Amino acid sequence: MKILFAGGGTGGHIFPIIAIAREIKNSSPDADLYFIGPRDEESKHLLEKEGIKVKNIFTGKMRRYSGGIVFIQNLVDLAFKIPLGIIQSFFYIFFLSPDLIFSKGGHGALPAIISAKILQTPLFIHESDINPGLVNKRFSSYALEIFTSFPETKDLPIEKMILVGNPIRKSIIEKVEEEEIKKELGINKTKPTILFLGGSQGSERINDLALSIMPQILPEFQVIHQCGIKNSKEIIIQTEFLISKELKKNYHLIPFLTENQLRSAYQAADLIVSRAGSGSIFEIAAAGKPSILIPLSESAQNHQLENAYFYSETGAAIVIEEENVTNHLFTKEISNLLKSNKRLNEMAQSAKNFSRPRSAEIIAEYIIEFLD
Repeated sequence: MKILFAGGGTGGHIFPIIAIAREIKNSSPDADLYFIGPRDEESKHLLEKEGIKVKNIFTGKMRRYSGGIVFIQNLVDLAFKIPLGIIQSFFYIFFLSPDLIFSKGGHGALPAIISAKILQTPLFIHESDINPGLVNKRFSSYALEIFTSFPETKDLPIEKMILVGNPIRKSIIEKVEEEEIKKELGINKTKPTILFLGGSQGSERINDLALSIMPQILPEFQVIHQCGIKNSKEIIIQTEFLISKELKKNYHLIPFLTENQLRSAYQAADLIVSRAGSGSIFEIAAAGKPSILIPLSESAQNHQLENAYFYSETGAAIVIEEENVTNHLFTKEISNLLKSNKRLNEMAQSAKNFSRPRSAEIIAEYIIEFLD
């Protein structure tokens, strides 16, 4: 059984693939798993740890904003990188002869999907967002099955759609003891705890927002802040000036939360502040935690905004759009929530009701049944 995964290099693509791969291995330990996509050393490391063989290829994307440099970047991608990626993918898939390709979509999957169509390799895709990406929309007619995260996913053939949610790693929602949380994060649960997440690569704007309100919230609350590896040095310098020595005991800065640390952080958190990528929403929901979502305003097809508002309608989250975020409003919203146990419990229950923790398992079952 040879299964080839395809997708971009961000955590939003990689972590669901890892979740599905683990479920496939649980049922079929002898399955050979492969990945094809753009070069990203962190993603490659994570995938290879799971026994997935990685093939890096050239990929490109069409940027929708204007400017002279952007025009040149788009021209290079369209004229050189994408065609080279398609050629690389074609020969790799031709000689590998996978039984099935599973795509998470995104520009990183485009060369592999085009090659799959040319070579008539069976294709399954997963669409994370309510408003699908261009690659998934364009090739949805070729896909045999289309797994979706949200029940109102647009512009895809309804007869092929299977609602499963977004695959999450089951380990991150396992219960852990207080001693384990202290060991992983170096914290004692003595105050209400806020977890700031900016996605796997960190968000500069969420980092800036978090730091700007720390002097106001740290006297009452404890903070776990994942800032992203590339931002960590700058954030450490800023905290020296912004956070007093007395308050630093309540502030826990971590560049990137490992799987075990993330599990502990989810369990310790009373409230989560996050972007609104599908992966983050479904992890937060499975953890059963109230959240404040700040959608990325420049996300493709505005998908984060649509994801966030759909999720918030369940009562599990509050949405604050970036243009409306002020320090005063944000601080007040956090304080009001954390002082109302009734509201927090209602939001937590709504999150649990929305979650679909078996998504990866269900997708793996479909793949294995198709290949048997």
